[in-house]
Amino acid sequence: MSEPADQLAAEALKAASVSNDGVTVSRRSLTELMEYERHLAGKAAAADMASTVKNMFSVFVPPGGH
Repeated sequence: MSEPADQLAAEALKAASVSNDGVTVSRRSLTELMEYERHLAGKAAAADMASTVKNMFSVFVPPGGH
C-alpha cells in the first residue's frame, strides 16, 4: 500500500470534476482527504493505546483473586 502523502499527491494531479454526456462526477477536495487521513490515524492510535492499556492491566491480580 502506498503512503498517504503519495496518495494525496496523486489525487492532486487528477481533475476535480469530469462531465460526459450530461453526467458530472466530482472528486472530494484535498482538504477532505487530508482530514479523513488524520481521522484514520487518530483511530489507529486510539486503538493501539487502548490495547496497550488493556495489556498493562490484564497482568494485575486483585487482592485475594488467586
